[in-house]
Amino acid sequence: MTSIIVGAAIIQEGRLLAACRADPPELAGWWELPGGKVEDGEEEADAIRRECREELDVDVAPLHRLGEWPIDADRRLRVWTARLRDGAPRAVTHREVRWLAAEELYSVAWLPADLPVIGVLDAQLRNGRRGP
Repeated sequence: MTSIIVGAAIIQEGRLLAACRADPPELAGWWELPGGKVEDGEEEADAIRRECREELDVDVAPLHRLGEWPIDADRRLRVWTARLRDGAPRAVTHREVRWLAAEELYSVAWLPADLPVIGVLDAQLRNGRRGP
């Protein structure tokens, strides 16, 4: 059975929110979009809201799915655009969070699974999309 992992592309004022992994040790230091596994019986939008509360201590509104990308044979990444509704993102489960402008997107080491998504978001940011 394929697991679905959701990611939140939170864009505000022309910048994308990125999070630096703290664990597990083999992934520590890599950057990702906030998110995680969709639990059994959970809707993707609910998983986005839950994961952002747990990881960033913020309330977000998921807007629409950007697409789906393979992580490996057993997992698929579905990324949603989202906007902040309440709170300022902070690194609850990550080492660091950072807002990145289009010209800074590749200044961090993204997890390989997130790279195709970053290409899509890079094009959107460079074409003037300041947020959802």
